[in-house]
Amino acid sequence: MRTLTLLFACALLSVCWSMGGESTLPDRPPHVVMKRDLAAVLLRRRRAPDRSAHFSWKEVCELNEACDDMADTAGIVAAYTAYYGPVPF
Repeated sequence: MRTLTLLFACALLSVCWSMGGESTLPDRPPHVVMKRDLAAVLLRRRRAPDRSAHFSWKEVCELNEACDDMADTAGIVAAYTAYYGPVPF
């Protein structure tokens, strides 16, 4: 059984060596570079999101201490509505 396994491994190794005449390594770096460039663009978008209206409500509410405390407990929408009226959508 051990001899058969060794013979099979040697046959597989010789087939792999005979088929691998040319190396494919020089073709791979451009693909890797393209993937890194694409990943950098995607990460850049994720790190710099657009400012939404939610951030402006929070900034307005942070100036008033009572509104800021209520925003921490009840939520920003409830606090803004209680102190400044309905939320403008």
